[in-house]
Amino acid sequence: MPNKVDDAGPMEQDQPSVTGDMSDREGAAVDHRIVDIVLDELTVGRRSAEVEHERAVAIYDLLEENRFKPSGCGSGPYRVVLSIEDNRLIFDIGTPDGQRLDRVPLPVLPFRKTVKEYFLICESYYDAIKHAPPSRIEAIDMGRRGLHNEGSELLRERLAGRIEIDHNTARRLFTLLCVLHIRS
Repeated sequence: MPNKVDDAGPMEQDQPSVTGDMSDREGAAVDHRIVDIVLDELTVGRRSAEVEHERAVAIYDLLEENRFKPSGCGSGPYRVVLSIEDNRLIFDIGTPDGQRLDRVPLPVLPFRKTVKEYFLICESYYDAIKHAPPSRIEAIDMGRRGLHNEGSELLRERLAGRIEIDHNTARRLFTLLCVLHIRS
């Protein structure tokens, strides 16, 4: 399994932990988190080794720590299948044993520009780590992180009222959204 600190690549870097209140109004413990996440392989095309690594790290980190609270789905935990259908990101939300709870579609059009720019800067980053001086790599990495945060915040905004997620969960889900955009 990937090491979440040492193996984090350009599509997913650790950020300080941001967790929400993990109890409901009556004080009982709740489990608003994803315990299993799957990318619909029919949606995903061939991936480079770098992208496959980023996918694996994002999933590993997401399962290690996340805050995922879909509206009207109870306290969790949840199994999520991510796919893209008809230009929509689909969150199929269920119980760990497979009972379907909800299906949340999210238009991908608002993400297209950010994802495209993010792919371009990731290519620059991969090229830079092979040949560029550390100062150039650092500059590209700062821009990459900024775009990643922009995409993550857009995801949080678009899910508002339907699924509550924290910053780190949004970052990892944005990485997976990017992976789903790759076509063979």
